[in-house]
Amino acid sequence: MRHQHPVQLRWSDPDMLGHLNHARALSLVEDARVAMTSEPVVDGGVRGGGFILRRLEVDYLRQLYYRPHEHVQVETWVTRLGTKSVTLQQDLRQDAHVALSAVAVLVAFDFETDSSRPFTEDERAFWTTYLE
Repeated sequence: MRHQHPVQLRWSDPDMLGHLNHARALSLVEDARVAMTSEPVVDGGVRGGGFILRRLEVDYLRQLYYRPHEHVQVETWVTRLGTKSVTLQQDLRQDAHVALSAVAVLVAFDFETDSSRPFTEDERAFWTTYLE
């Protein structure tokens, strides 16, 4: 299963060349990751816990253009599930074409101890739902 996250582009998103700025595109995939990890089982999992971004690899494949009243789509799914980390594939699409493809590695993190931690059973079950 893939997590679907529609995104409305804003008038301020394009740069002076008329396409979506590369840094703004990264914010869109980040928004999709935040939406996914804010689901109840993951968000309420461990006291003081959460996730941090360990790695982000991005390929820009097509230009993205601002069009009023049109959404772009971010699809996110799990490609690897470890003991303390999860690897996500994220595709940002416009006009049914992948414009940006990203691989993100998230690490389960305990902010109280400032260290990584193993996934809880509920978190592991959540991530498994999106494992392909």
